[in-house]
Amino acid sequence: MIETKTYLYNTLTKKVEEFIPNEEGKVAMYTCGPTVYHYAHIGNLRSYIMEDVLEKYLRFVGYDVKRVMNITDVGHLTSDGDTGEDKMLAGAKREHKSVMDIARYYTDAFMQDCEKLCIKKPDVVEPATNCIAEFIHMIEVLLEKGYAYIAGENVYFDTSKLKQYYVLSAQKEEELQVGVREDVEEDTNKKNKTDFVLWFTKSKFDNQELKWDSPWGVGYPGWHIECSCISIKHLGEYMDIHCGGVDNIFPHHTNEIAQSESYIGHKWCNYWFHVNHLNTKGGKMSKSSGEFLTVSLLEEKGYDPMVYRMFCLSSHYRKPLEFSYEGLDNVAATYDKLIKRLQNLSEEGEIETDKVREYEKKFSEALGNDINTSSAITVLYDMLKEEMEDATKRHLTARFDEVLSLGLTKAFEKEEVDEELAAYVERMIEERKQAKKEKNFARADEIRDQLGKEGIVLKDTREGTLWSKE
Repeated sequence: MIETKTYLYNTLTKKVEEFIPNEEGKVAMYTCGPTVYHYAHIGNLRSYIMEDVLEKYLRFVGYDVKRVMNITDVGHLTSDGDTGEDKMLAGAKREHKSVMDIARYYTDAFMQDCEKLCIKKPDVVEPATNCIAEFIHMIEVLLEKGYAYIAGENVYFDTSKLKQYYVLSAQKEEELQVGVREDVEEDTNKKNKTDFVLWFTKSKFDNQELKWDSPWGVGYPGWHIECSCISIKHLGEYMDIHCGGVDNIFPHHTNEIAQSESYIGHKWCNYWFHVNHLNTKGGKMSKSSGEFLTVSLLEEKGYDPMVYRMFCLSSHYRKPLEFSYEGLDNVAATYDKLIKRLQNLSEEGEIETDKVREYEKKFSEALGNDINTSSAITVLYDMLKEEMEDATKRHLTARFDEVLSLGLTKAFEKEEVDEELAAYVERMIEERKQAKKEKNFARADEIRDQLGKEGIVLKDTREGTLWSKE
């Protein structure tokens, strides 16, 4: 284990504090997964990239991490005020498919995007529809304990029974709109406007495709209940880190805390890690406004997904990040230069263990300071500038990329050489060398330019002229 302390900003306490897990050497970590009714846009994926770095950093310094993620394939309504229709049903109507067909298709699409962005698949990925029995059990316990009530044939959580309902969001009741975040029609079944649905019945959504028998009638679970049940099912009653985007703080994560701690009877999760929005000049990125930016769209425009990952890592996760193609172009140029720089490192020399220890510590300390990815990238550049064996630089680059996951080690992969192309380039290099001897610099430049148009880059060194393919 690398000797370093980890400090994280904890949304629960509103401050940066030292991370100390419940069980020494082990981390129980939960990620709010996608609602699979459409493709994930790159704003959604910023959160998963930064959560991926957090997990990989914890593994890098020696923790045994178990990470769980849900897949919301039922229960997430188009409004956070428990109104509107299920997003999955809306997606099915849009594409004239069944809800489960939509869920399977967009779950696969999400996983493919994660793979392109080098986001590690969590140890457990659980669809909500797998856990209906667990949802019903938790709701039954909440009813028995007096934290829930039945009204209009739906089951609601009673937020008035809690002393600190706003513990995560620090909001005040009088600041809230009816229906929580959206100005929607009030649900008259609720005793309090902040109460939320644990179970919907057929009385409310007869057109819902996915429905199950329950003690309260045929229906389906609310959105908030699934994360509580899935995390407790796989991680137990004590969790170290819960992750998500800042838009999940209220009401989703606030409601998770309310129902989880009422169910288990003690504090549930110690650290809450929230990633800020990716914005455009017009504001927060969403599926319903402006150009729908996906990983596939960036690829169609010629961008390597690693460039978008580096774009995200160049900024702190708690700051809003503004997306622009100009900004992405700048990062693309920086990334290409970095890969070329790494390609020029030789395999010769010994790995210097003292330098490895020194820079692994610097890298860990940068990330241990509230996952400061831009500082970690600076450590990478500082290492490449320092006088040390190329073999050491290659080794450290590979180690750092276990966390950064920018595809840096591809620079060390040897391409199969096209012998015919190699012979041609060597002939041209020899002709250019002869032209220089004869002081025919115009011809020498002409040869360089010609090779450049063919994707061949020349580099003049003391040892001679080296070449590579772009």
